[in-house]
Amino acid sequence: MRGRVLIVAGSDSGGGAGIQADIKTVTALGGYAASAITALTAQNTRGVFGIFDIPPVFIEQQMALVLDDIGADAVKTGMLSKAEVIDAIDATLDAHAPGVPLVVDPVMVAKGGHKLLDDAAHQALMTKLIRRAAVVTPNIPEAEALTGLSITDVGGMVEAGRRLCALGPAAVLVKGGHMDGSRLVDVLVAADGVRLFESVRIDSTSTHGTGCTLASAIATGLAQKLSLQDAVARARHYVMLAISTAPGYGHGHGPLNHAHTVQPFEVER
Repeated sequence: MRGRVLIVAGSDSGGGAGIQADIKTVTALGGYAASAITALTAQNTRGVFGIFDIPPVFIEQQMALVLDDIGADAVKTGMLSKAEVIDAIDATLDAHAPGVPLVVDPVMVAKGGHKLLDDAAHQALMTKLIRRAAVVTPNIPEAEALTGLSITDVGGMVEAGRRLCALGPAAVLVKGGHMDGSRLVDVLVAADGVRLFESVRIDSTSTHGTGCTLASAIATGLAQKLSLQDAVARARHYVMLAISTAPGYGHGHGPLNHAHTVQPFEVER
């Protein structure tokens, strides 16, 4: 099975993040990517300069038509700027994909600092989508915003993961890319315990879209029936390869090399 992934997220005109990064990632890992676009952005490696929101009714139509015809083995959400958008997505999943694993990437701020989630959407995200997720993938600033914690070490990441798990998701992956140090640690918290994923930090400015890429890679793994731990391990391996072979485009936070493939069921142990 290739694994069908429906991606519900914004478009990045620069191609490094959002729907563009998601589709490349799913394809590189041997899956099939479909999409429902939530917003159009005018951006490049230096930042986001404009956003055009898609009406919620049209987002719902995109999702329903894909789910009723092609179907999905996993759904991944990314940029969801308005509460009305989150309400529409939640209702559509209830109606058309109630048992499909959901990966929620709580995109709140773009790499260049542009706020992508308003206050009402923040609350809707916590009460509607996070509760139903198979896994939520916040970075440290997002985990702090969602929990109110100040995270300074791995222990804080674990506590944030536990607090988010209390909202209802099956698991939370707190990403440690914003933590200082030569080692990068991501923390997976679930009902059956805590798992640390550790690797050497790659010194690179080509990190635009890493969160989108990781979440879509995890969704592909779940769609292909990998365990969550194996899906996370393979996703991290793919992202590290994509950063280390990045093309060096742009004058800000550059894109990854999404074309760097790994075997569909290859995991790093």
